[in-house]
Amino acid sequence: MSATGERAVLHLAEQLFGAIERSDVAAVAQLFGPDVRVWKSGDRRDNDRDRSLRIIGWFIDSTVERRYQILDRHLFPGGFVQQHILHATTGRGGVLAMRVCIVIKIDSGGLISRIDEYFDPAELAPLVRDSS
Repeated sequence: MSATGERAVLHLAEQLFGAIERSDVAAVAQLFGPDVRVWKSGDRRDNDRDRSLRIIGWFIDSTVERRYQILDRHLFPGGFVQQHILHATTGRGGVLAMRVCIVIKIDSGGLISRIDEYFDPAELAPLVRDSS
């Protein structure tokens, strides 16, 4: 089976979201290709690999637990699109429930090459408020 076959894509999706739930930034880094580009709502430009991993690290450090409630996932050749609600609890007990649509593309080697993440930035308010 190819690195972007259906089973491989599903496995990568489970690895990615599971790593974030477990606070494992190193595992996320192993899934990112060297030239990955990540865009999220509110960004004016794509983020490179290092910046994207720092943002994930900040999110993990700013929350004490995280859980993805998968609403829908569709595979396409070389990736998937997913709708989920990201539930998280901040260090000060704030609650986050952010609805997200994410599009992830995977290169021929089975690593993430592109992420586009759509959400309402206002839903980050409990996290930003608790971080200040």
